[in-house]
Amino acid sequence: MAGAAASMGTDPLTLADLLRVANTPGFDRWQEQVRRTGGCAHPIRLQGQTVTRDRSTGDVLYSYSTEHEPGGMLRVACGNRRASRCPSCAWTYAGDVYHLIRAGITGDSRMGIPGEIRKHPGVFATLTAPSFGPVHNRPDSGRCRCGNSHTNDDPALGTALAPDRYDYAGAVLFNNFAGDLWRRFTIYLRREIAARAGLTQSALKEVCRVSFGKVAEFQKRGAVHFHAVVRLDGPDGPDSPPPAWATIALLGDAIRAAAARVAVPVPPAKDLPARVLRWGSQVDVQPIGSMGGVELTDQAVASYVAKYATKAAETTETVDRRIGELSELDKLPLPAHTRRLIEACWTLDDAYSNRKLAQWAHMLGFRGHFMTKSRAYSSTLSERRQVRADFRARQERRERGLSEDLADSEGSMVVLAHWTYAGQGHTPGESWLAASIARDIRLNREIARDALADMPDAEDWEVCA
Repeated sequence: MAGAAASMGTDPLTLADLLRVANTPGFDRWQEQVRRTGGCAHPIRLQGQTVTRDRSTGDVLYSYSTEHEPGGMLRVACGNRRASRCPSCAWTYAGDVYHLIRAGITGDSRMGIPGEIRKHPGVFATLTAPSFGPVHNRPDSGRCRCGNSHTNDDPALGTALAPDRYDYAGAVLFNNFAGDLWRRFTIYLRREIAARAGLTQSALKEVCRVSFGKVAEFQKRGAVHFHAVVRLDGPDGPDSPPPAWATIALLGDAIRAAAARVAVPVPPAKDLPARVLRWGSQVDVQPIGSMGGVELTDQAVASYVAKYATKAAETTETVDRRIGELSELDKLPLPAHTRRLIEACWTLDDAYSNRKLAQWAHMLGFRGHFMTKSRAYSSTLSERRQVRADFRARQERRERGLSEDLADSEGSMVVLAHWTYAGQGHTPGESWLAASIARDIRLNREIARDALADMPDAEDWEVCA
């Protein structure tokens, strides 16, 4: 282990700490704890104890204390959704989002979502930002307006061709008001659907419901756009069929018309003029395979949404933490385009004090949730997590030798727990070891996923891609 660390260029201080950890009593138990967190990069350390009692007799069925754990602490996963902070916890989050989004396309009997929603009209829609000025890109002609043909990894991609004329203020205000744009889009979408069906909005509610699950994604130029699965149901949501007039073609037309109607006015502030924010002209609407019989499959859509649910604005090479003061930018290796977007947030902060632009400067002004859904789209993340927690609880009860009859009896046991926060994160050596464990876990998952993909009935397995 030490030889492997040295061969990978680990610095002496990390190597010394790694040797310390490896030679500490209870190292095997420490490794077990880290594996149970999935190799979490920043685990939360807890101290305390739990006692499980039979509710009817008061007998102690099981007790646990961190007193004999390595360092006297229990390590639990941080649960951060951002891959830049904790790849392991982000993988778990992405898996939950994958199943949540796919359940809204194909159904999930385990979560009470009928498989009949496969027949409900639905599309995968993308709403983009407008232009704030020409940027370096890779057009179909192959040659950018700057005269060069950029490669995929060219750092110039997405940056302004003429920075002094680029509308940086408009770009960060669009990001900041993106949630308002989406909210108005959903309002107009229902109006457009009702108009095409020849109904009033109140009458539409009696026969049809619009459901969606969406994710935000940052383009290289630093503008946010949304990808969404949009579905038409009957009046009771997934459990009821939509009316005969509800078709994919009608839904697609309504989405394009609604996006074109959306306008969010931004009042003048100090020396800044009033402006109106709108979606970009590029609105893409595609039927999903299980809904429209085309190549865009439910697995591909769910995987795409899950992937970006764990991202932030990394494509612009911004920082993944809040910026306390503008002078911090001098110490950060930021691209010039990204830096000017962050500076624009700080410049506009006083003028639009209620928009918290400086607080969200590291997100280039965007302050919304990256993954949201309507109430009736499918299950919730909380429900998904509860299923996993219940499964692990059953595993632990079996490991402790508790009676299955007792364990399965609702309310038959009571758990008394007392926990205190003891810190978060790893030492340098622990971080190296945790990252190694996380790589092993990830490799095993990839091998298992490839093996399932080769099985004849692989489509029946829900594997997060």
